[in-house]
Amino acid sequence: MNTDRRGFDLLTALAGDPATAGIFAERSMVDAFLRVEVALAAAEADVDLITSGDAEAIAAAARVEHIDLDRLWADTRNVGYPILPLVRQLDALLPEKHRGTAHLGATTQDIMDSGLALQLVAACDRLDQLLAIAGGALAAAAAEHVDTVLAARTHGQQAVPTTWGAKLAGYLGEFTRHRSRLGRARHGVGYVSLFGAGGTSAAYGPRIDEIRTGVARRLRLRVEVVPRHVARDALVEWGTTVAAITGTCARLGREVVNLSRNEISEVTERAGHHRGASSTMPQKANPISSEILVGLATVSGALASALLRTMEAGHDRAAGEWQAEWQVFPQLAGNAAAAVSTAGELLGGLRVDADRMRANLALDHGLVMAEAYMIKLAPALGRENAHDVVYAAVRAARSTGVTLFEAVREALPEQHRALLTAPLSPDSYLGETARLVEVAVARWHFGRDDEEVS
Repeated sequence: MNTDRRGFDLLTALAGDPATAGIFAERSMVDAFLRVEVALAAAEADVDLITSGDAEAIAAAARVEHIDLDRLWADTRNVGYPILPLVRQLDALLPEKHRGTAHLGATTQDIMDSGLALQLVAACDRLDQLLAIAGGALAAAAAEHVDTVLAARTHGQQAVPTTWGAKLAGYLGEFTRHRSRLGRARHGVGYVSLFGAGGTSAAYGPRIDEIRTGVARRLRLRVEVVPRHVARDALVEWGTTVAAITGTCARLGREVVNLSRNEISEVTERAGHHRGASSTMPQKANPISSEILVGLATVSGALASALLRTMEAGHDRAAGEWQAEWQVFPQLAGNAAAAVSTAGELLGGLRVDADRMRANLALDHGLVMAEAYMIKLAPALGRENAHDVVYAAVRAARSTGVTLFEAVREALPEQHRALLTAPLSPDSYLGETARLVEVAVARWHFGRDDEEVS
């Protein structure tokens, strides 16, 4: 019989980040709890609440390899929370004269929330590393394709000319903002939770400020005095931030899925033997990385919504809302890391067909230039009249098969035909695409997204 406590997750197996998975692994979680207990004992020894010998004995005993994990989880099923059985095992490991000194003044949530803070901070640091890689790939690709012209699409239809670099600059702007948000979220969750049973910290004694400071220093976390056992806003912010990062990656994935359609074929994922192959249709090369991004974001959006329910906890301790976090945080972190890692790989192997992009601009009789013709004629005809002339020309081009240039010339009054002597080129109607790529890349490298970097 399979006794592995971990359920198999196909999505994570395909795209998961081992480093992030390790942060939330069974042994890592227990280790985080023990680290908090060790730091608490040392800080309490600093204020003579226990002896330095007690703290040293606790530090020597509080190692994951000393804990019987099977017994811990069996006992936790009975208790409902892992800290009481963990502390009992820890206490039993201490020499007789030091027993009864661990976990002094603390409540279960103090240890679990402080341990979670260690995990979430580590997850932020790993996610930031992955964002740096994926964002770097985006910045490089945007700069490379600053002049690669294609059709911008609105409502699924060709709109006006743009560049592939400009489209990627939009994603790069999101990544830049996400790194800032992630830094704020890291700060928000990186605090020591030492509030005691009802949030009064009474059991810690009058030197609680010194104890908190000592624990925070040892764990490299912040001090928080106002109780947060049921105030989960910072944790919700963390969750929605990583879910939003996953969502941006999914938007990139959808872009690739749409542009890799056979009828468009402007970008395709990297090729490889049987990569994206169908079991029955030999011609298929499915955009599998992009699809994974969409799948990860679909799950993360649902998970993030669950966090909002945790804010409903009543009185001074949650009654079920807290437990939801135990499931949600590891999955949100894992999905975000998987998404950003997969996005980086996608960008690294993405094939861009500039010739097909250029050819697609000429589809539909060149109507992608309709706005450009309207703006060209507006000074002489007025904007509304110019719109009507071009609108009529668009309908004529579609019904007769002539080019838009020919149809506009035909629709113009004789005295204004001299305004158009040659077809307008998509390259002449790119607006500030080059500048926005430059700004987006600069903001990424400066790590800021504001008007001062422009």
